[in-house]
Amino acid sequence: MPAPFQELRFTRSRQALGFWLGGLFLLLLAAALAILSWWQLDAPPPKWLALLPLTLGAAALTLAVRLTRHAYLLLSPVGVEIFPFWKPIDHFQLLPWSTIAAADFSPDGRWLSFTLANYEDAKVILTLDPIPWPARALLRTAVQGVMEKRS
Repeated sequence: MPAPFQELRFTRSRQALGFWLGGLFLLLLAAALAILSWWQLDAPPPKWLALLPLTLGAAALTLAVRLTRHAYLLLSPVGVEIFPFWKPIDHFQLLPWSTIAAADFSPDGRWLSFTLANYEDAKVILTLDPIPWPARALLRTAVQGVMEKRS
């Protein structure tokens, strides 16, 4: 490898898109409810009602930032590093390239399975749904390139 310190990082940015849109919608809803409560209407909504969508919108935007920034898959010279959504530090998984016998992508491009060399019929199956479509092509090219170099 010409630059062994480099790595490819794949985030859950496709999954984050829904949370970005939902968070922005909820913040706009909170602003609309706040404006309606200040207007001189015959039956305005209570002022505290805007706090619920404001809180949910802030939580959705926080989750969207986390999904956009933190890695899901990391391809490094050592191997494939898998970061789960819940407790990534505790449930982090490293698959060294030396233990991967084969890497197969599903025909529809939604699944990636690694067959492990040291175990009989052992596979690690990953969904690629959180990764955007253009990044999946890059992932496929990178994994296939490493597997071809190893054979």
